[in-house]
Amino acid sequence: MASEAASHISVGALSAIFDDTKAQPLEPIVQCVQIKPLPPQQNQQERYRAVFSDISNYVQTMLATQNNHLVTNGLLRKGCFVRLKSFQANLVKGKKILIILDLEVLQELGEFEKIGEPKALENKAEEDEKSQPTTTSGNGFYGSKLQGQQMQAHNRTPSTRPIAPASSHATIYPIEAISPYNHKWTIKARCTSKSNIKTWHNRNGEGKLFSVNLLDDSGEIRATGFNQQCEMLYDVFQEGNVYYISSPCRVQIAKKQFTNLNNDYELTFEKDTIVEKAEDQSDVPQIRFNFSAIGELQSVEKDTTIDVIGVLKEVGEASQIVSKTTSKPYDKRELTLVDTTGFSVRLTVWGSTATGFNVMPESVVAFKGVKVSDFGGRSLSLLSSGTMTVDPDISEAHKLKGWYDAQGRDEAFVSHASMSNATTSAKPDRFKTIAQVREEQLGMSENPDYFSLKATIIYIKKENVCYPACLSERCNKKVTELDPGQWRCEHCDKTHPRPEYRYIMLISVSDHTGQLYLSCFDDVGKAIMGTSADNLMEIRQNDDKADGDLFQDANCRTWNFRCRAKIDHFGDQQRVRYQVSSAQPINYSDEASRLAGLIDSYGLD
Repeated sequence: MASEAASHISVGALSAIFDDTKAQPLEPIVQCVQIKPLPPQQNQQERYRAVFSDISNYVQTMLATQNNHLVTNGLLRKGCFVRLKSFQANLVKGKKILIILDLEVLQELGEFEKIGEPKALENKAEEDEKSQPTTTSGNGFYGSKLQGQQMQAHNRTPSTRPIAPASSHATIYPIEAISPYNHKWTIKARCTSKSNIKTWHNRNGEGKLFSVNLLDDSGEIRATGFNQQCEMLYDVFQEGNVYYISSPCRVQIAKKQFTNLNNDYELTFEKDTIVEKAEDQSDVPQIRFNFSAIGELQSVEKDTTIDVIGVLKEVGEASQIVSKTTSKPYDKRELTLVDTTGFSVRLTVWGSTATGFNVMPESVVAFKGVKVSDFGGRSLSLLSSGTMTVDPDISEAHKLKGWYDAQGRDEAFVSHASMSNATTSAKPDRFKTIAQVREEQLGMSENPDYFSLKATIIYIKKENVCYPACLSERCNKKVTELDPGQWRCEHCDKTHPRPEYRYIMLISVSDHTGQLYLSCFDDVGKAIMGTSADNLMEIRQNDDKADGDLFQDANCRTWNFRCRAKIDHFGDQQRVRYQVSSAQPINYSDEASRLAGLIDSYGLD
């Protein structure tokens, strides 16, 4: 019953969070009355906003990215109840905003329509002027990320659950919460990268510096030590170790030309900055990536810094070039990476990384901090502050390895090197209409053809939408149920208590020229359906008709598909199979630029 669920809500907690005169609530329980994605930003992870109610009031919040999985897997949704475990109160453009760092969805309380008639939390001045409650609106919300010059931190310590309650550091700030308006804080972060000591000489004198990249669950930030702090702290920091870092420490706007991290701010160590190695090194993640697909590099601006992961297809010989500006020699080595988009790209590594490179071809390699160049088409260069990880234990790497072993090894890849500046204006021609795909007989030759297609889904085949796959790492083969709780994989010669369901969807898409059937595997299926195949099957098992809403929501949506066309043989018959390697929602800014370029290609005045 709604009344029973309402009895668990911490009435008045939201108001108390923003009131220093009241006792601060510990892990309050509230109801989610709205959840929406924030406007997408190029090369940035998707963000979500939520509106939470405690029956008396409601407040707009931004979810830290580590909570995204609660939205994507369908746990956090409108009407559910949540326990706010860690959060920070802020004022943004005069509005009260909560940044939610950690929360728990209380599934046992169920889901209900909005309980009560909560009023918006307002500032004292606004409350004096207004007597009528305002309605929840997304207009004027703060966008996809908080801008430092617009954000005023509330003048008290944020309500943040201690990460290491047994230590002397009672409250640990998340990196995401650091801003110039917070003056007393301690972060617990892993040093993921440490630069060499660099020196400078100019008319103002000389000096030295070094920088480290720091990572926790909420984000990353760059920190730099100059002169005395360089001497004191350089040997303290070791890559891979976790540290407590306590203010005073200067927080300033990040110099994007010197960092590849997605943070508006950076730190400068001061003489009283405290750095201590943490005893517990296990509760901080190892590294964080925000990968860009190789096939999408043509849409990434020149000089942008990105992360990329791919299978190492080729390794060139080490060579040396002499800089025209400094006349110094530099060692370099060129690598070729490929991924599921059907594209390859040249990536250059430098210095000791180039001379000491000993990674075997066909390894999966993740690069953090590579610069995008338009030299000879799109190419990449590993920055001195960047890192390289071979066969990382992450899902993206496992999926790439499985794809390459299953089909990628035999594919013919499109090289970005063939797309020079002279042919950039022809980029829109790589998008085909369905009529062009058929008229040009794509996929009918000996080698596969690759093309992009903007089309709308008009039908998703519900039958055989997914299959039960092996749980063994990098296997993904189909398993057979022998008995309840016994799923047999002949390939691995193992029996598992359950399978992992993976999509093998067949969809029909349409544009203004015709209709086409496309085959989709697991990653594309997740994007289209908005949930995993495991979750879909769980819904079906509870109610074989309950998945209808998921299919209905996925239908009639327009996507940019990256496709591969190749002849398949079925007995004596041949037919072209169109397989989707990636699917992206329409980016209207990019789409407008593509259409403008297409118009320009006709040479019209």
